[in-house]
Amino acid sequence: MSKKGEKYPAEPLSSGEVRALLNGCSPRCPTGLRNRALLVVLWRAGLRISEALDLESRDLDGEVVRVRNGKGGRSRTVGMDPEAWAVLQTWMLTRDKLKISGSKVFCTLKGQPMKTAYVRTLLPRLARKAGIAKRVHPHGLRHTYAFGLASEGFDLRDIQVALGHSSLGTTGTYISHLNPVDLLKQLASRQW
Repeated sequence: MSKKGEKYPAEPLSSGEVRALLNGCSPRCPTGLRNRALLVVLWRAGLRISEALDLESRDLDGEVVRVRNGKGGRSRTVGMDPEAWAVLQTWMLTRDKLKISGSKVFCTLKGQPMKTAYVRTLLPRLARKAGIAKRVHPHGLRHTYAFGLASEGFDLRDIQVALGHSSLGTTGTYISHLNPVDLLKQLASRQW
């Protein structure tokens, strides 16, 4: 148990664990489609929860997500893979069919902005449903994104840009969870 004020260590999720969370979102109801798309954006674009909830339709363009007002007022552009983009587009089509008003991509079915508290309670509920014992929270999906990029061999500076960090040291903390054995294997296989 941690002491008051101490942060819990980040526990990046495996792809299977994230997919189990996604499978907990009903593909038959609009809120399930919306929640699934939100989780995909947090996971596959590495957005902070506030950045994701601030997205507007104009910020989405052909597998590219524009964050207009990130932390510190910084903007950035992040690409998403076609599978993730398809999940987001499914929600956008559903949103259009339901004629949901409001400018935010992720909103209630009445067009009102979603609250971060909703998402913060949604993820642990989905984790319990999926049998995931790790602490699951929105920022953890951002760590999972960074960890995944690092595991795939992306350069630390590229990960820094994707996350919108001003400090390379901050980015380093996101990927410090790499398995040391895997890291040694990656280093051994690198071409010098």
